[in-house]
Amino acid sequence: MTHYCLQCDDGTKLVHTRRDLTVQVRGRERVVTKVSGWHCPVCGEVEFDPGEGQRYSAAAEALAAEEAVMLRSIRKRLGLSQKAAAELTGGGHNAFSRYERGEARPMPAVINLFSLLDRHPELLEELAEAPSRTNVS
Repeated sequence: MTHYCLQCDDGTKLVHTRRDLTVQVRGRERVVTKVSGWHCPVCGEVEFDPGEGQRYSAAAEALAAEEAVMLRSIRKRLGLSQKAAAELTGGGHNAFSRYERGEARPMPAVINLFSLLDRHPELLEELAEAPSRTNVS
């Protein structure tokens, strides 16, 4: 049976094979090995064989979980409570609790801010003194 690429939509034939695929979540990557399915040689689109989509999704979910662990460890190194971290980023009172449990994905700005504070913790004091922030540390 011939499969055609729906992304290319120009008659490109898909090739049934196993290939390593890279899953990306916010700049972080993980390779999922030997993914079986119909692969497009032009654009890289894949029609997964049964069970392969779940493997790919599990890798993406694992990367998201690592992000939650990273946020928690940075917050703790900075000596911030979840409430203070949420106030710092402008989130709701339980936002960080939800991020750290993987129930919500933080905005990229939150990840960027905490990555920056991890490298330059001295900036936390400057943020605490900003007039728009109260009781950050």
